[in-house]
Amino acid sequence: MPITDWPIDERPREKLLQRGAHSLSDAELLAIFLRTGVTGQTAVDLARSLLGEFGGLRQLLAANQQQFCQARGLGQAKFAQLQAVLEMSRRYLREQLRKSDSLTNPQQTRNYLQAKLRHYPYEVFSCLFLDNRHRIICYEELFRGTIDGASVHPREVVKRALEHNAAALILAHNHPSGVAEPSRADQQITKRLKEALALVDIRVLDHIVIGEGEPVSLAELGMV
Repeated sequence: MPITDWPIDERPREKLLQRGAHSLSDAELLAIFLRTGVTGQTAVDLARSLLGEFGGLRQLLAANQQQFCQARGLGQAKFAQLQAVLEMSRRYLREQLRKSDSLTNPQQTRNYLQAKLRHYPYEVFSCLFLDNRHRIICYEELFRGTIDGASVHPREVVKRALEHNAAALILAHNHPSGVAEPSRADQQITKRLKEALALVDIRVLDHIVIGEGEPVSLAELGMV
C-alpha cells in the first residue's frame, strides 16, 4: 500500500508536522529524506531495509560514497544531498556556539564535538581554542592516527595555542571502537598537555572523549 493511502497521522511527513521530528522513528526520518521508495517498497519500507543493511542510522550516515551509492534506492544525488545536510548541521552547531558570549552550555559543546568527530573510522585529536572569556576562537583537528590511536605532540598543541593567542582550550578526540571510556593513555596525554600549556599560562578546561553514546568529560571525572 502506498504511503498516500495510509491514515494521515501515520504518514511520516504529516506526523512530523503535527507532532514534531522527535516523534518519528529512525526509519520514518530516513523515509522523509528518501522521499520515494522503489518498486515493491514504500519509502518507509526502503528506509527500514537500508537501516538493517547498514546496521543503523549512524552507520548509514557515516558510510563512504562507494558504500552508500551501492545500496538499493540510493546514488550520487542522494549522497550529495546527505553530505550537505550533515555539513549544515555541523555549521548550525558551530554557529550556536559562536553566538554564545562564552561556553556556558557544556552539552552544546559536546554536541558540536560529537558532530565533528563521531563519524571518523580512525582516531582524531582536536582542540577548541578559547579566549580569556571562554569564547571560541576556532576549532582545529591537529592529529590523526589509525584505529589504535593517534600520536599527540604537546609542542604542536602549545604552538597552535600561542598562534591563536588562546587563553584556554578544550581537548577532544574520538574512540572509533565506540567505547568512550577514557583510557590510561588519554589521562596521561591530558596531564602532559595540561603541564605543557601551564608553562605559557594557557588552561585546559576539559578533555572530551567521543564514542557511540554520550561524550565523556574527563573534567567531570576529576581527571583534568
